[in-house]
Amino acid sequence: MLLLTTCILLICSLSTSLSFLANATPNLTLPHQHPDPEAVVQEVQRRVNASLSQRQMLSLQAKDQNSACLTGNPIDDCWRCDADWQNNRQRLADCAIGFGHNALGGKGGQFYVVTDSSDSDPANPVPGTLRHAVIQEEPLWIIFAADMGIKLKHELIFNSYKTIDGRGVNVHIVGNGCITLQYVSNVIIHNVHIHHCKPSGNAKIRSSPTQAGWRGRSDGDGISIFSARQIWIDHCSLSYCTDGLIDAIMGSTGITISNSYFSHHDEVMLLGHNDRYALDSGMQVTIAFNHFGEALVQRMPRCRRGYIHVVNNDFTQWEMYAIGGSANPTINSQGNRYTAPGDPNAKEVTKRVETDEREWTDWNWRTEGDIMVNGAFFVPSGAGASFQYAKASSVEPKAAGLIDQLTMNAGVFGGPREGSDTPSTSTPGFNTGGTTYSDNNRGSGGGGDFFGMIFGSAAAPPPPTGSFGEAMAAKLAIEEAAFRKIPSITIEGDSQIILMI
Repeated sequence: MLLLTTCILLICSLSTSLSFLANATPNLTLPHQHPDPEAVVQEVQRRVNASLSQRQMLSLQAKDQNSACLTGNPIDDCWRCDADWQNNRQRLADCAIGFGHNALGGKGGQFYVVTDSSDSDPANPVPGTLRHAVIQEEPLWIIFAADMGIKLKHELIFNSYKTIDGRGVNVHIVGNGCITLQYVSNVIIHNVHIHHCKPSGNAKIRSSPTQAGWRGRSDGDGISIFSARQIWIDHCSLSYCTDGLIDAIMGSTGITISNSYFSHHDEVMLLGHNDRYALDSGMQVTIAFNHFGEALVQRMPRCRRGYIHVVNNDFTQWEMYAIGGSANPTINSQGNRYTAPGDPNAKEVTKRVETDEREWTDWNWRTEGDIMVNGAFFVPSGAGASFQYAKASSVEPKAAGLIDQLTMNAGVFGGPREGSDTPSTSTPGFNTGGTTYSDNNRGSGGGGDFFGMIFGSAAAPPPPTGSFGEAMAAKLAIEEAAFRKIPSITIEGDSQIILMI
């Protein structure tokens, strides 16, 4: 009888425990997420304040030749004032901030010089091509021999520990699939144009020197981040893709998206796979010093779960909303400038997607030091709406002029700033031109010394000489103007030399 009673009690206890587990929200964490996201936020703010203070101090002293180069942007001020930056390229890897600040890229590895813009066989990439570079196993710092337009045949699948460094040349990546960062870590993508990306797949694509596999159809994202970590995207210009410009899903974390220029797109940025994917609760993303520009509609970003820090960005256009979310993400908006559209029904910065107010009232959406222009307004909630939180914050409001200053070079250096007459400032020794590039800038790639061409990990080759020239600039302006009038661009066959002059 005692045994029977004991068994009944055990069964009841087990039943209660299982019922509790079934109804509880699991507290899942990712192995590489930061245990204290607020500390990362405070460190970002400290870095910004330190750079602004240094710039102000040197300007007042007027004794340092670098004072005119400093902008107060801690990423750019970390490397751009170095007149010998071309021989210290890997210093860039020490300049990241936010959740992706540990992204090493190809730091410590050899330089790989891309000499061939072709992408004829994704299953067997030609040495000297970008595809051949990004699939290698070892850390590589990838640079380009000249200005280049790369039309991808299928998605470009990266291996870990790679840096794409487009400084000193003008590189456009377009075509099918575009960039895929799947199950990888430590990738830096810097100073390249990514646009007109279309779905592709159902093809064999190589992802490492020893493995080529069948890939299903891709979405047509500019950059797709899938179960990846320690990713830094900086000074890129993205537009006109079929799906998102940047999507990060399936438990990706440790990501910084900075100094980039987004334009001409509907669903700009998605962070989180779906509302039910619990591992995305560990997603941590910093979005800093970006310019969200012309002809954008929504998702800057659209968040599911996770912790998203949106700091010192310039939002100059949206049609529906700027920042949206579902499934209780934490959104920390600090020191941004939000300029609302003329539509009186689209003034709100925020949108809780398909969620009743009774549910989202406890979500932690904060606004601190944000600048609201043309009737824009941010609806905070949770801790972000409380007086106690605001009083405890160490973030001081930034003047509108500082937003201009911090985002003045967003996008590819020297690239066009649509809707702006203000050119980017120059960098000592920084040549944004290079020889005129074209879709004919291709070859076998086998004859060039593209791999480890120098130099070990300390120095890089001299920058290419020459410039775009007035004719190229004029043609680029005409084509960009034409793009603004066309809802979508179809690039087929050899006719796709759209920005590959």
